[in-house]
Amino acid sequence: MNFEIEIDKVYQKVLAIANKEQRGYITPQEFNLFADQAQMNIFEQYFFDLNQFGRIPGNQNKSADPVTSIEEKISYFKIRQKALTLANEFGDIMINDNISDMYKLETVYRRKNNGSVKIADRIDSLSEWRQITASKMLRPTQNYPKFIRYYAPGPEKDRIKISPYVGLLDVQNEFNRSQVFADYIRKPKTPNWSYVVVNEQALYDGTNAVDFELHKSEENNLIFKILQLAGITMDPNLYQIATQEEIKTIQQEKA
Repeated sequence: MNFEIEIDKVYQKVLAIANKEQRGYITPQEFNLFADQAQMNIFEQYFFDLNQFGRIPGNQNKSADPVTSIEEKISYFKIRQKALTLANEFGDIMINDNISDMYKLETVYRRKNNGSVKIADRIDSLSEWRQITASKMLRPTQNYPKFIRYYAPGPEKDRIKISPYVGLLDVQNEFNRSQVFADYIRKPKTPNWSYVVVNEQALYDGTNAVDFELHKSEENNLIFKILQLAGITMDPNLYQIATQEEIKTIQQEKA
């Protein structure tokens, strides 16, 4: 599987480099914190790089095109047509209850009563939403639905509201789970180097471990970023060593 990096393999390499440089021991708890942050840093960098490279004309050789490469890495995390459940009769959908692993919302759909699907236009502000829904000419219709992502008071703050919501109820006046769905980009699963303690030693527990969910080509990048994070709290020299290694890798890739 190209999008799976063994967490124990990364941890052992991190420990080996830290021990080689006599920079101290990175505990499993510390490693898991650094691992999660390093993975998210790499993941979020995809979107920044995509925005930057997107301004440059693409390479004729698609295999060497950085935009194509980044899009392929992001595509693994794309979820298509996830069914959403209405929370009330006002068209509200609770994000945490429906797509708690969401990183970026892409498209919201509404299925009409005749079965056809319509993409909902996104409205960016509540003030604009109120103006549009109050307007006879601009208000959403089954053919031209609209949605907004907004925050409301209470525990379920992060929400989607879709309009029109009339017609999303079935004949029993219950919410139909298949009427609204979304495309989104999910977050990588949180990595975890699971372990059991035997004779005061932490031994790897592969049964409950969660591997990194990044492309295999990111393994060295993960190791260097974890070392950098460890260096911030352990020894500045460790940070410098990891940074120098990362620069070497980048220069080799560009050569």
